Amino acid sequence: MTTPRDLPGLSAADLAIADAVLSSIAEEMGEALGRTAYSPNIKERRDFSCAVFDPEGAMVAQAAHMPVHLGSMPASVLAVMELGPFEEGDVCAVNDPFLGGTHLPDLTTVAPVFGASGALIGFVATRAHHADIGGMAPGSMPVATELLQEGLVVPPIRLVRAGTPEESALALFVRNSRAPDERRGDLRAQLAATALGARRVQAAAERFGEDGLAQRYAALLDHGERSIRAVIAGIPDGTYHFEDRMEDPPPGADALYLRLALTVEGDGVHFDFTGTDPESDRSSLNAVAAVTRSACYYVIRCLAGPDVPTNEGCYRPVRFTLPERSVVAAGPPRAVSAGNVEASQRITDVALGALAPALPERIPAASQGTMNNVTIGGYDRARSRPYAYYETIAGGAGAGPRRDGRPAVHTHMTNTMNTPIEALPLAYPFTVERYEVREGSGGGGRRRGGDGLVREYAFHDRATVTLVTERRAFAPWGLAGGEDGEPGRNVLVRADGTTEELPARAQVEVDAGDRVRVETPGGGGWGSMEPGGVSPR
Repeated sequence: MTTPRDLPGLSAADLAIADAVLSSIAEEMGEALGRTAYSPNIKERRDFSCAVFDPEGAMVAQAAHMPVHLGSMPASVLAVMELGPFEEGDVCAVNDPFLGGTHLPDLTTVAPVFGASGALIGFVATRAHHADIGGMAPGSMPVATELLQEGLVVPPIRLVRAGTPEESALALFVRNSRAPDERRGDLRAQLAATALGARRVQAAAERFGEDGLAQRYAALLDHGERSIRAVIAGIPDGTYHFEDRMEDPPPGADALYLRLALTVEGDGVHFDFTGTDPESDRSSLNAVAAVTRSACYYVIRCLAGPDVPTNEGCYRPVRFTLPERSVVAAGPPRAVSAGNVEASQRITDVALGALAPALPERIPAASQGTMNNVTIGGYDRARSRPYAYYETIAGGAGAGPRRDGRPAVHTHMTNTMNTPIEALPLAYPFTVERYEVREGSGGGGRRRGGDGLVREYAFHDRATVTLVTERRAFAPWGLAGGEDGEPGRNVLVRADGTTEELPARAQVEVDAGDRVRVETPGGGGWGSMEPGGVSPR
């Protein structure tokens, strides 16, 4: 723990209190957002994130929400700051992946916060995944090849100006959704959470003084940097290589390779993705640079203890080489929706795989490596309204040197919860008729990988179903001689009993009586069954 003399004017207790105060603001924002949202995706799955930033746009505190959101959210705040100067009561928004966003369904709201003196004392931000914002398929996660097919692109704009809503901007966003009432409700929940966060930061400034709050911002960022440098210094110096691949359509096309040279030198680390394949014009498996950085930050942060603050100071020791127009640094007009949810998982796998030889007693085998994205939409004739639904499905966690992998959990870049199957028929014309652990899907070994899940949807009306998944052809890898986990499967079962194997990414039209079954991958196993095992790959 940092000692008082490391922080002139601040004791270790002062620092801990400041971190708790600022982190609790982000947590309270999240509670307000989750409790007041309309859609099950935000209310039940909690697919959102909240954070607090200093006046320069550096993230000083975050809630324990979505890793893929939080590591990339600073880019959104910096993009919004270009709209300044700001007034008290302004709220801005952005979802453009090439201007600070991740993918189009993730709308970020950012509000400047002013102190009693009238000076800017920080920003607060929320990011929430809206279940539909237009595009070529319900749910705005289509099998797309360019960004405009995925939905409405929102550059940095003001949603609220000096406390007065910009009704035309709000109407534009709502009008481009297949479920406008739900969008309006979720957007209001974001604005309410943003306003709450601004009030709480103002209260913190009253408590610590505006200068005292600024001092605490700087001290927390420096503490985060020192803590992560100490973690990196414990990794043996060297350059470690790893590569993995993603399944790029159409069937039979070459896989997309991600290649990493991870160099540890002293208390700094460099992620060099030179050699990674160019961005794809066949799919949306393209990650923007902010998503790639977010995944790598997450991996390094996982090596630190729970008492280390999570803020942008933790990112200072981390450097990147990201080839332009590659799968890990895509540019317009490429589609990117799967880059946020699927490529981010593979980037995490690659970073962990590279660290395995350096830290063989700490790094686990690959987890399921996908979020198993399911979007369903159409017209609900029973309720006389259009609808759009989105969720991700858990799978198996990779086993590690000390324990088996957990079954049926969300892993790595997603941190969402399960959508209760009891809630679905209350709002939509489909039900989940089968939901169980996929026994035996985890890889074997001295430590067994966690099992995946089976989730089967039964449709009571016509609908469009889109699946954006991974690890259907390439299994989650084992480590130290452990076996690979079982790949996932997507199956369409028609009402007449005929079945069709669906690819990793598919869009299908279903009718009453049809079913779609998603079998999620198991995690890789760790360790050979023979004494001593073998070296990690």
